[in-house]
Amino acid sequence: ENSLQKTSYSYTIEPGDIFNSPYALNLSSFTKLIKRLQATHPEASRDQIVEAIQQVRKNNKGMLCGLAISTIEERTSAIL
Repeated sequence: ENSLQKTSYSYTIEPGDIFNSPYALNLSSFTKLIKRLQATHPEASRDQIVEAIQQVRKNNKGMLCGLAISTIEERTSAIL
């Protein structure tokens, strides 16, 4: 009997609240942004960078939509 097995993938993204909104960055963009910010701010931990991105979102009425990645990067850098 031939049957297709469905494979389920699960992963944890922290902090999860960045991705709770359809207006948030997608995972690929977020990963690229984190890498760029880590290169620009090697002294900052990943957690510090994520907290700064959350602050940018908070300052933008709770959303990141409408902001270019470069703008998010600039505003995050200013916070860091």
